[in-house]
Amino acid sequence: MQINNIEISKSKLKLPDEVRLFDTTLRDGEQAPGVALTPDEKVQIAQKLDNLGVNTIEYGFPAVSEGERYAARQIHDLGLDANICGLARVLEKDINALLDCDLNYVHTFIGTSPLHRDYKLKMSKEKVLDKATSGVEYAKDHGLTVEFSAEDSTRTEEDFLLEVYKEIESAGADIINVPDTVGVLVPTTTRDIISTLKDNLNLPISVHFHNDFGLAVANSIVAIESGAEQAHVTVNGIGERGGNASLEELAITLNVIYNMKMKIDTTQLYNVSDFVSKLTGIKMPPNKPVVGENAFAHESGIHVHGILENAATYEPIPPELVGHTRKIALGKHTGANALKSKLDEYNIKMNEDQFCSVYDQVKDLGDKGKCITDADLKAIAVTILGKAKEEAVKLVGLSVSSSSGEAVSPTATVKLNINGEEKETSSTGVGPVDAALNAIQILVKGTTNIELEEYNIAAITGGTDALAEVFVITSDEKGNKATGRATREDVIMASVDAVLNSINKILMIKEEGNF
Repeated sequence: MQINNIEISKSKLKLPDEVRLFDTTLRDGEQAPGVALTPDEKVQIAQKLDNLGVNTIEYGFPAVSEGERYAARQIHDLGLDANICGLARVLEKDINALLDCDLNYVHTFIGTSPLHRDYKLKMSKEKVLDKATSGVEYAKDHGLTVEFSAEDSTRTEEDFLLEVYKEIESAGADIINVPDTVGVLVPTTTRDIISTLKDNLNLPISVHFHNDFGLAVANSIVAIESGAEQAHVTVNGIGERGGNASLEELAITLNVIYNMKMKIDTTQLYNVSDFVSKLTGIKMPPNKPVVGENAFAHESGIHVHGILENAATYEPIPPELVGHTRKIALGKHTGANALKSKLDEYNIKMNEDQFCSVYDQVKDLGDKGKCITDADLKAIAVTILGKAKEEAVKLVGLSVSSSSGEAVSPTATVKLNINGEEKETSSTGVGPVDAALNAIQILVKGTTNIELEEYNIAAITGGTDALAEVFVITSDEKGNKATGRATREDVIMASVDAVLNSINKILMIKEEGNF
């Protein structure tokens, strides 16, 4: 097949006709440190996963607690399309706990590697094999669909691993699962293991890969290329340590690159990811593939220009395919095309001089390390549009000092250019902003007497580097009023700019004779 001029030769692969996704967000995902889901939260996530189209939902471990069993019954009663599976050791009491929840699908396991046999289980190979087959037979005798995992299979001797799976197949298991319990596989060894199992077993093969080296999705893909019919995943790749194979990354890769037959509705991926992130409290990094906030965000001028002409120039898939949205970010790399596109999006019309003023301010803020949000840009644009066309009064310089005691009052020294003449004075106030505005009133007194009728300030976005937006209303002795607005990262400068903007508007009114 071919996508975006990348061709994959399927003839060399052992791809199954259909790939099934076994979601273990509610079990292995919940084992991520700090995550503890209530039964009601598990129900909500299960409904989302079912709507998404996963084949099987591993809801938890029934033998652990009554809360786990309650959640199992609640999810079972939903009548979902997905299989509802519970985890159990190869012990009768664990399997009975699952049966008590009216479930019909068990994922049972026992460690098979030397490390697990010698240090965790303290069992011989023969004992492990006996326990495994007995557990599978007991589950089958009670009418369960059985998926069996040889825990830590990827560090198990190859001959013993094969022996275990052959015995499990004979015991009546429905599917075998290959867990890379500590994420040590690389694609080459993945291909070797899965190919060997496919050549020697008749059962469907599933894989459960951890992400300790960041290879869980890559290894899952190679396993599927080698004939594995099912992969275990978690939403956002959450789980113990480095997590598990990411549902959204694997699903979209299989869908887009391999054109695999699957039940997944990819347009719900972002919504499910965001929902699980909020419930678990695990925030996704912005650069998380497929569902991260930056997955379809562009700042570079060159990239944005290409995106605006044809999105495929810098996007492998359209954001709508995963329920996401494209974002044009603003910062020091922003080009004129990106800025014009954003302003058009807000239906903000500007002349060339106004646009250049906005562009220069965006670049200046970007050079200072600030990422300009949509709200920031709107405020900057509105400020520029609201500026007086002519500026009789301009700021030349400003110096302020503050104080925490009563001995020294906050002081501001302001220098203005008023109709071509520079004037300077100092004044005090209850704070540096008040002091600066008092000094301005003194300096313009010979030109116009102004009173500050209203002063409002707001931080546009959160954080200590948020832009301050100041809005003022001033009036003169004739009753003329004018508004002023300014947006700056510095509160004092924003206040000064807003008042000067207002003063210049009042002077324009006087010149036009509108008293």
